[in-house]
Amino acid sequence: MVKGFDQFYHAIDSYIIFFYRVTGIGMVDYMAGTFCLSLIAVLLGELTISLALRVNAPYLSGLSQRKKEKETLSIKAYETGDMAGYKALNKEATDAWGRQFFAMMAHSAAILWPVPFALGWMQTRFAGIDFPIAFPFSLVTDSVGYTFSFFPIYVLARIVFGKLRPHLPYFASVHRHLTQVSA
Repeated sequence: MVKGFDQFYHAIDSYIIFFYRVTGIGMVDYMAGTFCLSLIAVLLGELTISLALRVNAPYLSGLSQRKKEKETLSIKAYETGDMAGYKALNKEATDAWGRQFFAMMAHSAAILWPVPFALGWMQTRFAGIDFPIAFPFSLVTDSVGYTFSFFPIYVLARIVFGKLRPHLPYFASVHRHLTQVSA
């Protein structure tokens, strides 16, 4: 299995390392390359979740409809004084809500699957390279590795993508769909 990952990282290396050699200034190239790698990870994650949501849309829509239906019926049962019916219908609505919630949590995890692969590739290139850090962080440690810089840059890439999403060809339609669903 490790050999498979090594082969994968070797296959993508020449494409990714390009982003780390743009200016010829070491730290600028590292930050720009890590931003590009993070942006690729964000794009892959967003593409994955958008496809998963499209495939599972009928299931999620059905859960949402079932939840609303059972909530409405449970309120009517409560108003008529049917406490047994209210409790049973409320339990079914809660069950549908829970299923919908955990389905969305599973979909959200799809956003992050590229991160370990990005870090795995970075390990092949930057393992053992330490970056000195300044005060006040230097009170804790003198230097950090590539993972310390990856995560803030990844968050920045997510923010940038979030601002660009409504204007990108495929993702604009996904953004409109998500906006309509949440409204």
